[in-house]
Amino acid sequence: MKARDVMVSPVIAAGEDATVQDVAKTMIARRISAVPIVDKAGKLVGIVTEADLIHRIEVGTERPYSWWLHMLSGDRTMAEGYVKSHARKITDIMTREVKTADPETPLIDIAELFETNGIKRVPIVNQAGDLIGIVSRANIIQAVASARPHFEIMLSDAAIRQKLMEELKKQPWAHTHKLNVTVTHGIVDLWGMAESEQVRKAIYTVAVNVPGVDAVNDHLIQEPVFIY
Repeated sequence: MKARDVMVSPVIAAGEDATVQDVAKTMIARRISAVPIVDKAGKLVGIVTEADLIHRIEVGTERPYSWWLHMLSGDRTMAEGYVKSHARKITDIMTREVKTADPETPLIDIAELFETNGIKRVPIVNQAGDLIGIVSRANIIQAVASARPHFEIMLSDAAIRQKLMEELKKQPWAHTHKLNVTVTHGIVDLWGMAESEQVRKAIYTVAVNVPGVDAVNDHLIQEPVFIY
């Protein structure tokens, strides 16, 4: 699947002239946790999330000054923190360097952006830089929940075994030369040796996810650990 398959579109966004309070009200009214910021041409210029609004002077949650923090972070960081908690214009507190993707980006790449950057959503832009959608972690979870189980597909026993062995051979931990796999009427029997309980579970997981498999019988034996 690709970003275009799960993205939310159109996107609830705010303009560069919006205030912090404007965006906060939008989040509450629309029940969203982030608002992309666009210019008059609809180009993405930044994003504001709930995290950007937590430490605010209006509610007394701004970060307190401390001399040791000043020593560690310096004037620039302290000044940025002050702007973050006191500024009224949304452009003063938004994140400008936004991780984005295009509609054809595979979901595996979107998931990688989530993990490597510690973010929860990725705006989707076209080649012109126009904001056309947004993908959040929740959108991917929704796709998982609504996906058609591939095990409903009917395959012959030989085809099931072939697909299973092909997938196992892709995994460096599987060591297929230690395995004996049989398939009868859609039921997979796993025989042989697994180096650890984790490898055993992984081999089982590969098997149950092959299209056409009705059940998996795990007869694998964990290899003994020899201490010399």
